[in-house]
Amino acid sequence: MPLSEHEKKLLAEMEEALSVDDPRLVSTLTGRARTPAKSRILLGLALLALGLITLLSGLISQTIPLGILGFIIALSGVVLAISNLATPQFGAPGKSTKAKKSGWSARLEERWDRRNYE
Repeated sequence: MPLSEHEKKLLAEMEEALSVDDPRLVSTLTGRARTPAKSRILLGLALLALGLITLLSGLISQTIPLGILGFIIALSGVVLAISNLATPQFGAPGKSTKAKKSGWSARLEERWDRRNYE
């Protein structure tokens, strides 16, 4: 038996309240990583430094594969740092929760359907 419109509205309100009250629980239930963005930015900067050192080592020793490896490490560090600068944190104010809510509610709805109709 599908949910009525009133029940769907109540469920959506409960999801919204849960995401505001306890974002850590929501991140655990949705499977999102709990690593703070600041530590990922620092990891990216550390990879950048390591990559530059490796790149310079490859240049000094005139070893092309070592230089390429250093470039790849530095590039991955930059990508990691920039990607975490651009993404807002979970539950940040001003962020539209429609997309996140629809994904979470869609998963809950799917689980409900699996339990009741299969």
